[in-house]
Amino acid sequence: MAVKKSLPAVPQYLQAHYWWAYVHPRAVHVFERQWLVNLILWGNYKRLCNAVLHGYGHHLPGRTLQIACAYGDLTPRLARCVTPDGSLEIVDILPIQLENLAGKLPRETPIKLHCMDSAALGFADGSFDRALLFFLLHEQPQAVREQTLAEALRVVRPGGTLTIVDYAPPNRFNPLRYFWKPVLDRLEPFAHDLFSEEVAAWLPRDGSFVTVSKQRFFGGMYQMLTLRIAEPDAGRSARA
Repeated sequence: MAVKKSLPAVPQYLQAHYWWAYVHPRAVHVFERQWLVNLILWGNYKRLCNAVLHGYGHHLPGRTLQIACAYGDLTPRLARCVTPDGSLEIVDILPIQLENLAGKLPRETPIKLHCMDSAALGFADGSFDRALLFFLLHEQPQAVREQTLAEALRVVRPGGTLTIVDYAPPNRFNPLRYFWKPVLDRLEPFAHDLFSEEVAAWLPRDGSFVTVSKQRFFGGMYQMLTLRIAEPDAGRSARA
């Protein structure tokens, strides 16, 4: 495992709005608790992790990229699915998050950690077989979110997949639509976008992908969207 030595600057929005969750040294001590992560997601953390692993068939050959660290046991579970000829790479802009993650990962698994901005990935086009965005987009301003999605699609090879797990517009019968959204508006000001619009609103419109599947969970409040990178002659993208 290795953390890139040349560190990118921490974005202003991350310092201003998420110092309490990711940047401050005490953040890891407070939030790296499985029960707390599950509580924040209203008991859905394991269910959403299971959906990701099921979508991958619990089998990760080739190169897999996780864009941004995640509290909880998602990444160690992903690591156990890596095949002998495969590898798992994780990027995050915060060294403290990478250091925390390194302590949770089995040393025998071929894993690389990169200190890198999700909106400016330092990988060549088509470098990975699949990429995962797990509850990152709701933490980003629109312009950064759009660039992160464009970069994630860029670094996955044709025929590979991008999996997105995040908030979604809840159905109108979900009481948390009226309770949890105001809480997030105060704590996570960019999450409002995910409650109001579909991810398609921030995806490139260049025909570079097709939608493979779209699942909703917990009264529509969470989603898992899987996109497949189109072959060069696959034509226009299909969006839900």
